[in-house]
Amino acid sequence: MVTLPATVYSQQIVKKKLNVYYPAVHLTNPAVQHSINSKILQRTNELIRQQGYGENPDTEETGYYELKTNERNVLSLTLVNFAYSGGAHGLTVVVPLTFNVLTGKTYQLKDLFKKDSNYVSVLSKIVGAQIKERDIDIMVLGEYKGIKPDQDFYIADKSLVLFYQLYDLAPYAYGIPYFPISIYAIQDIIADESPLGQMFG
Repeated sequence: MVTLPATVYSQQIVKKKLNVYYPAVHLTNPAVQHSINSKILQRTNELIRQQGYGENPDTEETGYYELKTNERNVLSLTLVNFAYSGGAHGLTVVVPLTFNVLTGKTYQLKDLFKKDSNYVSVLSKIVGAQIKERDIDIMVLGEYKGIKPDQDFYIADKSLVLFYQLYDLAPYAYGIPYFPISIYAIQDIIADESPLGQMFG
């Protein structure tokens, strides 16, 4: 099976106090291309609204995207939106999206693992160890109780990267905490047909 990268190009939304770049893909299958581009644009617009644009006249927003994986029929990316409405600092929100570019399927974290793999427990232990090792102050939580079943993630090279939004795990000064996990550390629970499974070899 030929596994070429998707062709990705930038689109832009510009309005008063709003400047957001987002990705669009060009694929050989028009239906899949439309499906993926529709999902990306929908999430981009949701993120703009979520950050308060249009509600607060003082809100200024900028946005961009980062490609994390574009190989082996897997496209994993993040949409990054920064909003400032006055005060000490603005708020950044990161939204991840992972697609199969052959089918247009969007993946949740649970889709990456074998059924009954207890992936939440396995990944929670690894993240918990990294929190301790990196001495991350999680006073926001009080104590670490593990990841959520639908924890934010993206795929980068041969790693699964889990992350938390600002304030969800640690104080603002820590920024957005990212937790990279090598696919080889969790290969026993990875579903072969999933995007993570495609990264082996």
